[in-house]
Amino acid sequence: MKKLIALALVGLFVFSGCTTGNKPSKTSTGVEYDTKNTVVKHIHAGEYENLDYLAASDELHIEYAGNVCDGLIEYDNYGVVKPGLATDWKVSEDGKVYTFNLREGVKWCKYDGSVYGEVKAQDFVDAAKRILDPAMAIDNADFLMSVIAGASEYYDGTADFDSVGIKATGDYTVEYTLISPTPYFISMLVYPAFFPVNGEWVASQGESYGIDNQSVLYCGAYLFSTYEPQYLHEYTKNENYWDKDHVYITKYESKYNKEGATLAPELFLRGEVTYSSIPNSIIQSWMDDPEKKDMVRPGSPSYYSYFYCLNFNQQFPEDRKAEGENWNIAVNNENFRKSIFHGLDRKALAVTEDPYDPEGHLLNTITPKAFAEVNGVDYTQIGELKTISETDSFNKELALQYKEKAVTELTAAGAKFPITIQAYYNPTMSDWADRSVILKQTLENLLGNDYINVVYTPGPETSFLKLTRRAGIYAIQECNWGPDYADPETYSDPFAPEGTYNFPEFIIGDTDTNGEKIYTNLLNAAKAERVDIAKRYELFAKAEAFLINKAYVIPYEQSNQGYVASYFYPFDVQYSPFGCSYLRWKGRQLLKTPMNSAEYYEERTKWLEEKAKASK
Repeated sequence: MKKLIALALVGLFVFSGCTTGNKPSKTSTGVEYDTKNTVVKHIHAGEYENLDYLAASDELHIEYAGNVCDGLIEYDNYGVVKPGLATDWKVSEDGKVYTFNLREGVKWCKYDGSVYGEVKAQDFVDAAKRILDPAMAIDNADFLMSVIAGASEYYDGTADFDSVGIKATGDYTVEYTLISPTPYFISMLVYPAFFPVNGEWVASQGESYGIDNQSVLYCGAYLFSTYEPQYLHEYTKNENYWDKDHVYITKYESKYNKEGATLAPELFLRGEVTYSSIPNSIIQSWMDDPEKKDMVRPGSPSYYSYFYCLNFNQQFPEDRKAEGENWNIAVNNENFRKSIFHGLDRKALAVTEDPYDPEGHLLNTITPKAFAEVNGVDYTQIGELKTISETDSFNKELALQYKEKAVTELTAAGAKFPITIQAYYNPTMSDWADRSVILKQTLENLLGNDYINVVYTPGPETSFLKLTRRAGIYAIQECNWGPDYADPETYSDPFAPEGTYNFPEFIIGDTDTNGEKIYTNLLNAAKAERVDIAKRYELFAKAEAFLINKAYVIPYEQSNQGYVASYFYPFDVQYSPFGCSYLRWKGRQLLKTPMNSAEYYEERTKWLEEKAKASK
């Protein structure tokens, strides 16, 4: 997702008894729901930075946003677009104007459930004006500026807001005018950047808006009823919600516990939690125990792409300035980058998440397979991406060959060996710490600690991204990105100029005859093609292949949840690889007993069949 890195979140759940509404008692394959339990308890290790859901840009905040506020559309559990706050919509013949008719009677509620007002078209306009205010410094402004006519000009101060293509043409009609035809526009609407906000309420709160749960209004399935930082988050079902009959979980409680990941499996066995990741350190013991094995299943796959970024603008403090400058010399040498690219044993890293099938998660491209296709051809099979997707980047011989070339070139450039490679990991995630150890061992064992010195350091438990990756103090860092809309462009966002992933605008070299950055030109050409989808995908594939072939980025794996023990049914979640859909609790149900692997695969087979039918 937008500016997303590692989750500062640990998933632990318990539930308590409460009667529920008209829910089915079994799935189609006979797995039984627990129809009496509707209260979920969760333990988290991270904390919110602010509660302005329009600014939500990482998974923790997007989960909050998607549960307290609705968008114009939503997805069902098969990935089919359904009406949300909009009952219907139409598109102009030129593909540039979208007109949405809103659902009448939708309520804005306070944290305690009292009604403040009604959601109207002007709320979408007010939200856009807030996001596009440069003084707010909301990163999500990029979403609007990328597609909405006049948004960039207003943000830059060269036009007034009347020129922005978001208009309330009636109390219940909102119109969006796009810069150019954007076939994936509808899919963008499940991202918080396109949610409404009550402008009158925001104005009444002033600078206090978003500092706590009481300063925000809600129109989603849940109210953020209790917020005690680093202690308790409590969400309760919104009884004034327009679709409350499809909200089965009535309360969601989350308590702060930075040791949750370690305690979870034992708490699960004692019946005190209903969800736990089963880390690799104990998965074998669970698989060897018949009773425990029957509680374990694979985690649900996702479209998060994990990759290692090399930082082209290391910003070490003054006492480490020389070290940072030495790294900047090294990282701008292509042979040095390729020695790291081919020396990274990705399978060894993936074992930390799945010891049984690590190769099954490896990803050779940045964009995952099966995310997008055109004319029956998967995006990762277009152009040079086809060769990349079919080739393992780990190659000892190539790594050593590039090392030899790099040593000669870097010595001439004045670099000092060994090159220090600073890596940070989130200390709330044990598997990331394990991968950091393996990163150091595999790279140094192959390339030699006279060539490189990998230093892995735990980052802060809170504001991890802000203080490490975004601050530019790393040399190499494990990063990830989830799609924000249904188009390959979404996976290019982390590497766009002025991004905070590896600061590509600081790369030395790789310019054309006019001195312009080759990758930036490739990216801009792809973004400019908005009608011929086949041509558009071909151009994005060319840009992505350039990033990988030049070893600016090292693709690693497609996200998976490893192995879990859970009472949650995994196939009722709203399905889309982008936005906040998969993080919403609306429609979710609990099971009587944990689903085992055999049941999981049987249910998944049935779900895939139903999904194929629904897609038609």
